[in-house]
This record gives sequence, C-alpha cells and structure tokens, in this order.
Amino acid sequence: MTDTKTFLLPDLGEGLPDATIVEWAVKVGDTIRLDDTLVSMETAKAVVEVPSPVSGKVLKLAGAAGDIVVTGTMLAEFELDPSQPQRADGQDTGHHHGGGHAAPAAPAPQAEAAPAKAVEAERADSGTVVGAMQSSDAVRSEQAVAVGGVKAMPAVRALARKLGVDLSRVRATGSDGVVTSDDVKRAAADGSAVAGAEPAPRAADRAPAAAAAPAAAPARSALSASGRPMRTQPPGVSVSGQPEQLKGVRRNMARVMADAHAKVVPTTLSDDADIHAWAPGNDITGRLVRAIVAGCKAVPALNAWFDGDKLTRTLHPHVDIGIAVDTDDGLFVPALRNADVLDARGVREAVNRLRAQVEDRSIPASELSGYTISLSNFGMFAGRYATPVIVPPTVAIVAAGKGRHQMTPVMGGFESHKVIPLSLTFDHRACTGGEAARFLKAMLDDLARPM
Repeated sequence: MTDTKTFLLPDLGEGLPDATIVEWAVKVGDTIRLDDTLVSMETAKAVVEVPSPVSGKVLKLAGAAGDIVVTGTMLAEFELDPSQPQRADGQDTGHHHGGGHAAPAAPAPQAEAAPAKAVEAERADSGTVVGAMQSSDAVRSEQAVAVGGVKAMPAVRALARKLGVDLSRVRATGSDGVVTSDDVKRAAADGSAVAGAEPAPRAADRAPAAAAAPAAAPARSALSASGRPMRTQPPGVSVSGQPEQLKGVRRNMARVMADAHAKVVPTTLSDDADIHAWAPGNDITGRLVRAIVAGCKAVPALNAWFDGDKLTRTLHPHVDIGIAVDTDDGLFVPALRNADVLDARGVREAVNRLRAQVEDRSIPASELSGYTISLSNFGMFAGRYATPVIVPPTVAIVAAGKGRHQMTPVMGGFESHKVIPLSLTFDHRACTGGEAARFLKAMLDDLARPM
C-alpha cells in the first residue's frame, strides 16, 4: 500500500490563526523533493516560503491563490516516494494541533481536506508584507524562486497579479535576473507586459455590459429634469457590490483594532503646537519624533507597556516609536528604534528606510512590533484632530494633523502663526490626565524651539 502524508499548515507566526495562499510552486500530480518550496503564504506580517515536508507526488492542495487556510488544517497531501530522502519523524514540519503525530505509513484523514482547485485561479487581493519569520525551522525567509522560468519573490508575484502584469514579459533588473517590484510597476505603467489571459476589463469596457444588465438601476441625481430637488433612493434599496474577504494585513488590522477597542480605556487631549519660530529646513517628522522623545523623558509613564490582566506597568528606559504608514494593503506600524539617541539626520534616514521597506514589502516582521509609543502623522493628507486607536501593550499614541495658520496675540497685536494640531490619546488605566497633560506640554515646548 502506498504511503501518504497529510501536511497541516504550521503556525507561521506568533499564534497566527490563518494564512492566505499567495502562490503554489507545484500543482496536483507534480513530484517534489524534501525542503523544496511548496507554497508562498501571506500572514498578517509577512509572505513566507513554506517548504515541502516530504519527497513524493502531490495528491491534493488546499486551495488556490487568495484562499485562506486555517492553521492546523490540511495544506497539502503527498504520496511518499521511498526512493527519495524523507524527514525524520522527530523533524515533522507540520505543527499538529491536538493529538500526537500520525505514523508516516498511516492513511491521512480526509475530513479536513479542502477540494483541490486549479492553481491558475487568481484573485485580485494580493497585499503582502515580506520578511523572515522567527517561528519554525520549517519556514524560511523569503527569497526569489523560479516559477515558470521567472525569478521573483512571492510579494512581487502578488503585485504582478494585482496590477495585471505578465511576469514572463517583464524585463528583470534585479541581481541574477530577479524581477523586482519596481520592474513590475514600470511594466504596469507603460503597458508593456499586460497579462494576456483574460485580463480584468477596464471600467470603460464594462460600461456597455452594465448598461445592458436587465436590473440595472437608473442613474440617480439630486435634481429632477425641471431642476427641482427630488427624493433619491436610499443606498440600501439596490445592492450591487459583492462581499470581499479580508486577507493578510487588512484581516489582521481588523482583528487588532477590534481587540484594542475592547480593552483600552482611551482619553484624548488636543492642542496646537506653535511652530512660527522654526528656522528653514526643519523636518516635520523629525521634529515630531524629537518632541515625543522630550515628552517621554519628562513623563516616562506614557512610554510604557500595560498588562490589563495582571495590572502591571513596564516603564521603558529607551524610546522606540511606532511610525504609522498607510498603504493600499492596510496599515503598517514599523518601529523607529532608539529614537532617543538619534539626531535629526538619523531619524530621517531611519524613517526613509522603514517606509521604503514597507513599500517594497521587505520589512522584517520583527520591525513591526515592540515599539513603546506611536505616532500617526495623518496631517500630510488632511484633518486636524483625531482619536487614534492605542494598540496594547502601549499606552499612548500621538497624532499630528494638517498644519494651518491662525491669528495669535503678540505684544498687544496679532500675528499669523503656523500651528500643527496635536492629539494625544492615552490609556486611562495606565496614565493620569495630569501625566498626559504634562507630556503634551513637553511636546509643545520642544516644538516651539527654532531648531
């Protein structure tokens, strides 16, 4: 009787409940060797390469690109090849949840096996974060893998699917002929490598079909033909959109935000930082970072972690600031390490590096956690004040709004001064209102300095 092996999806991070299939390196019927790349999986923080735990023939795969696989359920099933090397029993790759490991010769259970789908099936969602995952020796750091004769990292392949780019037609500029994310973006911009297999229709192409739809809703207008106001239909009358399954970063963001909202007792203080005295050349992000450091030194209570279950507080001697970075795939918060010892140039270089790593999805997972306080500079887009969410175990987050000019009384008269709106949200379980006010005052004083 032929031996089979059911491979369960291991925990690819710190207790992550699931992962999303980015791309299979094999299809049903292929043969694979021990430790060859089996699949690329996207977690909440990274895209990782999952190697094959055996040598043999692929019998089943859990799904297609874009499908979500729950940790501990079937990822793939193999027919073992006794003539090829196999992993020792004690080195099983899968993290089996529950009972002990099944013997290699035992038939694999079929109850959890999902129907195998065509690997060519692709979905629009391809948001990824890449990096080395420090979890299991079975999971490797991301690297460029040749699939279909093209070398590219999983995140780059996901980006190509998202932009409708055929990787085989992209000119590779990376070392050893690796296609980079910049290569894909250039190809998408100039249209030189449009995917030929039934590309997604553009909005203009979809317009005739939409007009011919039997139940198409008439275009709504706030004015009637006579120019008089008319009552429009509420948006719930006709629903044409389809539910979209959240994956990867957005999926994790939804979980984290809901959990934080349920645990934290947030309170927000707001004020305007007068930056009229700033000398030319001041870097707003650098000055905000320096001001947060000044606040942390003046009031260490806000540079802390709080354990709500044990009711313990940990004050940190160093300042690691989580810098919120907005992307199409969701929110990333990389850590600006040792901000308290960096000068203005060091802060700018570090922030640029973190943003670039987030942009090209090369940010290590270890850099997306462990910060002691957070900064959200949403004012680069719009808005004045906010109540951003505090993610435990941190106890405070600073939000900077869009700068503006306001009339300020000076020596019996008035001057137009530029100000930056600041919002300080803190966890009232761990900090008092007085501590938060003194922290904000220290920030305002530092930002008022010319340099």
